[in-house]
Amino acid sequence: MTKRILLLSVSAGAGHVRAAEALEASVAALAAEGHDVEARHLDVMDYVPSSFRRIYADFYLRLITRHPQLWGMLYRITDDTRPDAVTERMRRTIERLHTRRLRTAIAAFAPDAIVCTHFLPAEMLARQKRKGRIDAPVWLQVTDFDLHRMWIIPGMAGYFAASPEIARRMAAVGLPPERVHTTGIPIMPAFAQAHDRHALAASFGLDPARPAYLVMGGGAGVGALDELAEALLTDSDGFQLVVLAGRNTAMLERLRTLAAARYPDRLFPQGFTRHVERLMACCDLAVTKPGGLTTSECLAMGLPMIVNAPIPGQEERNADYLLEQGAAWKAIDAVALAWRIGQLRADPPRLAAMAERARAIGRPHAARDVIHTVIAHLDAA
Repeated sequence: MTKRILLLSVSAGAGHVRAAEALEASVAALAAEGHDVEARHLDVMDYVPSSFRRIYADFYLRLITRHPQLWGMLYRITDDTRPDAVTERMRRTIERLHTRRLRTAIAAFAPDAIVCTHFLPAEMLARQKRKGRIDAPVWLQVTDFDLHRMWIIPGMAGYFAASPEIARRMAAVGLPPERVHTTGIPIMPAFAQAHDRHALAASFGLDPARPAYLVMGGGAGVGALDELAEALLTDSDGFQLVVLAGRNTAMLERLRTLAAARYPDRLFPQGFTRHVERLMACCDLAVTKPGGLTTSECLAMGLPMIVNAPIPGQEERNADYLLEQGAAWKAIDAVALAWRIGQLRADPPRLAAMAERARAIGRPHAARDVIHTVIAHLDAA
């Protein structure tokens, strides 16, 4: 009989959705191997009124972009707020009233197990289970190297932690240790595959024998990507710079103009791609914001990082973890970034040690391990 696994994410930031997509890909891989299993991925924001979506997801994105310090303050306040506080009870009531369509969609799929990559659906389903309205076991995947209070939801069949420390924190706040699994953060199977650096570098026009650094987004403190690229390339020579502009077509065009005019053999602008692992495989270092998914992808590839512009709260905690583990450095602005790149260029053994630390703590098979755990639980039931 086919095992049906439902994956629930929330598009408040891309990481929760990407984690669910990675889990979905792992289920598809098992199905292709002949296992009788299927998955469906639902974004909770597709099943709520537009007014709720604007408040919950759109407001969050505007807040972290325009007022990151305010978000950091809210992150700390909500982390310290007791679950039985009036404000928390009101929040859960509002969320419950706006997720009726989601409950209908869940019932229509009739899952054997549910994995949530965000606390919102997990909270809602925990209440449904307490009232006996849902039989399927519900699992919760934490998507950062941190444990905020909102992720502490009793009654789950199991919890997936990003690191051993987060697993320990889960146990420390009263979650049953036997239900806590240290799997890492789910990433796409492609990040677990072997890659031919020379062949991939040639496909992008890169010289595989020269150092190459990947810049994935600017953000507060480092300036626009074209300005950052010019500053880094002017400051030093001998390395190549791959800059990922994503869906920002205007920035991509500016980068291409800069490359053609001044750095045709050193600057390699790239637009949106669903295969960032191919770019990572060509590079020796990544400059990135410390989101849980992106940094997990880098770790899986053994790619050391310079992290910049962390969002106060979860990304600051992610950055702390990476720095403590020796897999990353941190740059507070463009000057610091240029200096740190220069330091690592002058000290290849240090960069190699960072790469080794990244590989040591990376969990490229996290998505597979999560799904195997869920299926094993179903088989034992």
